[in-house]
Amino acid sequence: MNTGPAATNNPAASSAPTSANSAVAKTATAIVNIASLVTNDPSLGDGSPLGLIQDAAVVIDGDRVVWVGESSRTPATDNRVDAGGRAVLPGFVDSHSHLVFAGDRTAEFNARMSGQAYAAGGIRTTVAATRAASDEALSANVARFMAEALRQGTTTFETKSGYGLTVEDEARALRIAAEHTDEVTYLGAHIVSPDYADDPAAYVELVTGEMLDACAPHARWVDVFCEKGAFDGDQARAILTAGKAKGLHPRVHANQLTYGPGVQLAVELDAASADHCTHLTDADVDALASGNTVATLLPGAEFSTRAQWPNARRLLDAGVTVALSTDCNPGSSFTSSVPFCIALAVRDMGMTPDEAVWSATAGGAAALRRTDVGRLTVGSRADLTVLDAPSHVHLAYRPGVPLVAEVWRKGVRTA
Repeated sequence: MNTGPAATNNPAASSAPTSANSAVAKTATAIVNIASLVTNDPSLGDGSPLGLIQDAAVVIDGDRVVWVGESSRTPATDNRVDAGGRAVLPGFVDSHSHLVFAGDRTAEFNARMSGQAYAAGGIRTTVAATRAASDEALSANVARFMAEALRQGTTTFETKSGYGLTVEDEARALRIAAEHTDEVTYLGAHIVSPDYADDPAAYVELVTGEMLDACAPHARWVDVFCEKGAFDGDQARAILTAGKAKGLHPRVHANQLTYGPGVQLAVELDAASADHCTHLTDADVDALASGNTVATLLPGAEFSTRAQWPNARRLLDAGVTVALSTDCNPGSSFTSSVPFCIALAVRDMGMTPDEAVWSATAGGAAALRRTDVGRLTVGSRADLTVLDAPSHVHLAYRPGVPLVAEVWRKGVRTA
């Protein structure tokens, strides 16, 4: 598998030891008796992209990993936790979600499962409910879904605006998102606001002007749904370029429903990620393979819309860096479970279990241009998922089974 382009840490990431020989404080915590440890460092363990170490240990001090290796060589510490022969892997990195929303689209899902085709316009239902919701209700919803995801091993979350589509509602969505995560994305260009249905050009002007001015201080990323029924290539380019000028880095909803310009536009503008990537030409695949843009695949969307699966095998064989994410949203992928997405990717998208786990951890980190998460090496953030199984392969081998036994986030056992 492609181990990803060079990435940059989030500016908020703290410094940490960088040598496996760094001194370990007696007050650190050693997690020992790990049957199989996924480090995502090919210089460790078996030398694979997963850097698997058998009969392993991890030592954490504060919110950082300070030592990894074989359990028999664990440095002496005052605090020791027995993993009980379980597998440990980095916390999942969910680099694509839409959690600032209100309401429910059960009726739409039921109709779709009864034969109605999926289309982008269903977003309008959630827009109306979100606009009517209080700040407190929206924040509680974000907290609920992030807690749900954390229990399933997700320790890094990206989430977007996109269900307000007014200056005030988009800005408040981002303020609320920023209360819960550092990875916040401005998606005023989710669809053309219903208020501008007769004048899409005026809405693009709003998204690139007054709305962007209000939203940029609260976000790290700018995104656009480049798709038939949403925004075309020229509109998407204008929106992403304006966001870049305000210091936001691009990511793109690209090529989900049809072939289109989204993927190649993402690569051209050095977007961190092109998300969905379901309908790809050879030129799209070549562009991704030659650029720094990660292809983020979202199998929950295909599952929930009975759509064509993305061809992960084609991308991986071409040398493209692939991430897996949930796309958690109330309309087209109402799941917060990365393990579920791993199982789908292995079963229906041509990925091996190793590739799917890498893509849901280090791949997600690459899609956020982070090097401090998605791996368990000296200096990385102490985010660990402990499985009630001896191997990470069980995530695909035992689909639907709640295998996450405990989760550590920033060095604290949370679940």
